[in-house]
Amino acid sequence: MKKKFETNAIREQTERSQHREHSVPVYLTSSFVFDSAEHGQALFAGDTEGNVYSRYSNPNTDEFIRKICTLEETEDGIATASGMAAVFVSLAGLLSSGDHLLVARAVFGSTHQILTQLLPRWNISYTYVDATRPEQWEAALRPETRMLFLETPSNPGLELIDLDFAGEFSRKHGLILNVDNCFATPYLQRPASSGADLVVHSATKFIDGQGRTLGGIVAGRADLIEQLRFFVRHTGPAMSPFNAWVLSKSLETLAVRMDRHCDNALKLAQFLEGRPEVTRVRYPFLPSHPQYELARKQMKQGGGVLVFEISGGFDAACRFIDRLQMLSISSNLGDSRTIVTHPASTTHSKLTEEERLAVGITPGLVRISAGLEHIDDIISDVEQAL
Repeated sequence: MKKKFETNAIREQTERSQHREHSVPVYLTSSFVFDSAEHGQALFAGDTEGNVYSRYSNPNTDEFIRKICTLEETEDGIATASGMAAVFVSLAGLLSSGDHLLVARAVFGSTHQILTQLLPRWNISYTYVDATRPEQWEAALRPETRMLFLETPSNPGLELIDLDFAGEFSRKHGLILNVDNCFATPYLQRPASSGADLVVHSATKFIDGQGRTLGGIVAGRADLIEQLRFFVRHTGPAMSPFNAWVLSKSLETLAVRMDRHCDNALKLAQFLEGRPEVTRVRYPFLPSHPQYELARKQMKQGGGVLVFEISGGFDAACRFIDRLQMLSISSNLGDSRTIVTHPASTTHSKLTEEERLAVGITPGLVRISAGLEHIDDIISDVEQAL
């Protein structure tokens, strides 16, 4: 029987032990014992299935991976210690010296640092392209281009990329399509259905949903994940069993939480559009978003994040943030608590001003990750701060 998303997020779980527990226990062990010398030899040779060492696999990380793969509709996956570990693994685990990748220009600040500061050390090059101008993708191709990496919606500008087009483009040119799906989560969009070969998540964000723990995951084609599994096994950015247990439990409530996040974000965006202090608001499910039709086509709802521009630039944005009484001032997102961030001075501060402006990060831009509080209280705090 094919189950619905919400059911899979709850009922896909590790087999019960002899104790018949209803809730999956935490397997806090660094290693596992072998039945015999022969059994240990077979495990290390890959001739039989089983756990050897929690850096390689663990019942908790296995369950979390299976859930994400079921929800993302992918063949396999690998869990990592953080979202940025997942991004790095998805690049460094597959690319070699001399390879080139295309990157949609609007990416997270730390992803930008990997591309510009770390990968060039190993002679891996990149070209940024404007995601809204596909003709640039063709022009930027090289014989050594191997991968297309993108975020949609992007952080923080909420720029969207047509996943169906990206899938067709990647297949046409034999590229690995690698999609950061952190903002949407598998509840709102599934890039693999459009041809993505890899789907990357910072599970720290909406998947955890309560700001408790770090985690990341790469899901995708089995042959690519097998290469990444070798990379992770021997370089060590493994997810801890406890974090995997927390994140697997979090997935049980992902759908109901995302419904509330999206509803609050849309109502807050609609409120901000009517404020004289605000010069522009961007949210995928606002009709004023330049890619509104695309958002409705490939996303179930608009997500939990919105951005807006305050009249008066940097100083006005800082005054607004300093006047907040309830909302949290932090660089995180996807929390049950509403979070306000000033990207230009925090998450994307290491970009040059020119690089920030190229992706719409102006001095007066404010990002809000809508939490699960009552929308009236969220709006009330934003209104008095404005």
